[in-house]
Amino acid sequence: MRNSRPPLESFARKSLNRRQFLAVSGTLAGAFALALASGEDARSAPSLGATPFTLGVASGDPLPTSIVLWTRLAPDPLVADGGMPARRVSVEWFVATDAGMRRIVRRGTALASPELVHSVHVEVFGLEPSREYYYQFRYRSEYSPIGRTKTAPAAGSPLNSLAFAIATCQKWDDGFYSPYRRMVEEDLDLVVHLGDYTYEYGIASGGVRGATLPDTFAPETVTLDRYRLQHALYKTDPDLQAAHARFPWVVTWDDHEVENDYTDAISENFEPVETFLARRAAAYKAYYEHLPLRRLSIPDGPNLRLYRRLAFGDLAEFNVLDTRQYRSDQPCGDGESDRCEAALDPTKTMAGFDQERWLRQGLEGSGALWNVLAQQVLMAELNHDLEGGTRYWNDGWDGYPVARQRLLRHIATQRIANPVVITGDWHSTFVSDLKLDFKNPDSLVVAAEFVTPSITTNGDAIVYGPYYGPMIPQNPHIKFFDGDRRGYIRCHLDRERWLADIRYVESVSTPDSPIETFASFVIENGQPGVQPA
Repeated sequence: MRNSRPPLESFARKSLNRRQFLAVSGTLAGAFALALASGEDARSAPSLGATPFTLGVASGDPLPTSIVLWTRLAPDPLVADGGMPARRVSVEWFVATDAGMRRIVRRGTALASPELVHSVHVEVFGLEPSREYYYQFRYRSEYSPIGRTKTAPAAGSPLNSLAFAIATCQKWDDGFYSPYRRMVEEDLDLVVHLGDYTYEYGIASGGVRGATLPDTFAPETVTLDRYRLQHALYKTDPDLQAAHARFPWVVTWDDHEVENDYTDAISENFEPVETFLARRAAAYKAYYEHLPLRRLSIPDGPNLRLYRRLAFGDLAEFNVLDTRQYRSDQPCGDGESDRCEAALDPTKTMAGFDQERWLRQGLEGSGALWNVLAQQVLMAELNHDLEGGTRYWNDGWDGYPVARQRLLRHIATQRIANPVVITGDWHSTFVSDLKLDFKNPDSLVVAAEFVTPSITTNGDAIVYGPYYGPMIPQNPHIKFFDGDRRGYIRCHLDRERWLADIRYVESVSTPDSPIETFASFVIENGQPGVQPA
C-alpha cells in the first residue's frame, strides 16, 4: 500500500532535539544545529565591506508543505573561507507569495557558521502545496538576490502535468553555461541535476572563458579547502546562479564531485583506503555546503545519505539514486574490456543492497502514474565490439549486468507503472528501450531511458560521435544517439504521455548561444517503449 506521506516528507517532519541531533550525526551535525538556531550574533555582526551573496541563492527538494533554501556568505569567494570571519553570524530569511517580497508568509533567522563555510540551509515548513513562492536572505543591510521556488502538490492529489529539465556534467573550464541561460527562459517546475556538478581537475587561467585565476586552482582538488574553492568558482557563474534562483533543484552526484570513476572506498589510482576516505569526506562536506540539501544529507565523515524519494501528486514519483558510494568495485576492472566471469557474480552491486531494497520497496508502493529513476550512468547495454563479440565500458551498468537484471526483472514482474530512467555522466545523448534481454530483438521492453547531454563537458569538441557512432547499429534498442552537442533534455509529463525534447545550444564557447529542439520523443502511458514525437 502506498504511504500516505512521501518518505522524504515524513523524514523532514521528524523533530530532533539538540541532544538527539548531536548523538545521531556527530560534530558536523552539531555545526548544522547551530546554523539552524537563532542567536544573539546579529547585533554584533561584522561589516564585510562587500556583498556576501556572491554565490547566489538556491532552493531544492520540494515537498507539499516544505522547501529547503540555500545561500552562502562569501564576500571574497575565491579564497577558501570566502572572506568571512571565523565566527558564527546571523542571517535572516524571508518567504513571500509575491516577487516584490511584500507579502511575507514565513521568516526566521539562521546562523551561518565557519564549520560549514558560512553556508545556510533553511528547511521552511507550513507552506501550501503546489504554490509558487519567492525568497530572500539578509545579512546586516545587505540583501541577497530574490529566488523563486515552488512546492510539490499534496501527496496523492490529482496532477495533470509536470515539466522539468535534466542536466549533468558542467565542467566550468570547458565552456560557458549557455544551456542554463536558455533553461531560465523555460516554464519548468524543477531541474534535476544528475551529477558531475563540479570536476576535481586543476584549472589554469585562460581557456574558453579567458579567466585569470589564483594559483590555488592549478592543483587537482583533494583537500576540503580546495573542494570549497572549486564549488565556489562554479557558483560564481551568473547563468548557473540564475537557474538556481529560478527553479527548485533536485540533485545527486556522480564521480567527479570526488574523483573520476571512484567506487565506494576505492580510488581511481588505488590510494590507501584511509587516504581516499579522507578525500571523500572533504568532497562530500563541500558538496553539502554548496547545494540545497535537507538534514537527511548532513555528511558524517566520508558518508552522506543522498538517495531519497520525492512525489509530485499522483502523477510522478522520483527515486533519486546514488550509484557511487555503495557500489562494488568494477568486477571486470576499470575502463573497457570483454565481459568477464566476475561480472556474473550476484554479489556485485551498483547501488548497494540496502539501496536496492529501498528502491524495490518504493517502486512496489508507488501509486504514481510515472515512476522515475534519477541516476548517474548508462543503464542500456552498449556493446562496443564491432566484430560480433561482447565488449563493454565497466563503469556503467554494463559492468554490473546481474544487478541491472535484478532491477529490470523486478520492474517487469511487479508491473511497475511507466518506469523511466533519467541518466547523466556520458557527455552524450542516448534514448533507449530497456529490455530484459538486450540481445533478443523480441525481448520485453521494460522501461525507457533518457541520457541527457552535458551542459559543457568536452566543450565544442568532436569526441564521442566518431567513437560511439559505429556501435549504435548493433545496439538496436538505442533509438537515438548524439555524442558531441551540449544542452539538456526538457520533459513534459501528463496523464497520457511523456514528451522529451532534446535541446542543444549551438556552442558553449559563447555565453549567449541560441538553442534549438533537435529531436523529440514520447512514451505513451502504459507503453514503455520510446517513439519519435
